[in-house]
Amino acid sequence: MIDARKDIAKPYAQAERIAPLVRRVLARNPSPFTYTGTQTYLVGDHGEIAVIDPGPADPEHIAAILEAVGEARIVAICCTHTHRDHSPAAAPLQALTQAPIIGCAPLTLDDDGPRADAAFDPDYRPDRVLRDGETIAGQGWTLEAVATPGHTSNHLCFALRETGALFTGDHVMGWSTSVVSPPDGDMTDYLASLQKLYEREQDAVYFPAHGPAVEKPRQLVRGMIGHRRQRERQILKQIEAGNTTVAAMVPRMYKGVDERLWPAAGRSVLAHLLDLQRRNLVTRHGDTWQPIASDQ
Repeated sequence: MIDARKDIAKPYAQAERIAPLVRRVLARNPSPFTYTGTQTYLVGDHGEIAVIDPGPADPEHIAAILEAVGEARIVAICCTHTHRDHSPAAAPLQALTQAPIIGCAPLTLDDDGPRADAAFDPDYRPDRVLRDGETIAGQGWTLEAVATPGHTSNHLCFALRETGALFTGDHVMGWSTSVVSPPDGDMTDYLASLQKLYEREQDAVYFPAHGPAVEKPRQLVRGMIGHRRQRERQILKQIEAGNTTVAAMVPRMYKGVDERLWPAAGRSVLAHLLDLQRRNLVTRHGDTWQPIASDQ
């Protein structure tokens, strides 16, 4: 785990220019799961602005977004997904600006996962849901929706066609792997979405919702796929060794990891097991998992 407090000082509630057409405003919601906080991105320089992942409904953060926009006009409030650290500011920002909310589909579930900040936003009401490949545009910029289910079933990335930047939300982050928490989080979908991004050679840089920009995106994604396959092999070895429950696997697989993160790790282990079950590699009996014998 990376301690956000030891990271390079991050200015909260201030707009930072980070790339052509892109500024960032950091929300003051750091945690073991959000790193230094949620990064809201402002796309556009002249007149019309898109706000990507407006973040938590924090008055300081909303005021900072509006100050950064200044005399320009917000023409789209875009959300990658509807976890509470990403979309709640969309509604108050819309009330203040009358800008449409455009992006991921609404989704509200009773999440039994361990993250308080990962509960779904029940007040998210999009004016337009973007499907894979659909676009929105403003003065000097075009954003394309890239469907990336896995972390959540409604997760979208946004590609800025003019510069090759991809806003990856929680799907790919440079500082940590994403939590995949069933029932909505799905490891099969997550791995397919990683493969989809790996095949997108046009993306030059990733801007995630948490953590630093990813300057070598395909290299990172390749490593993330390899990491998930390694976890898969670890899980199968744990089962073979007699550690047949998630509770038994996690302390052995995540030695040296902050124990506060073990519940979240357990959700990802469960997601892996469900993926292995679909592939007829393991079978489930209550909380216990067993390998399926090979025909060889």
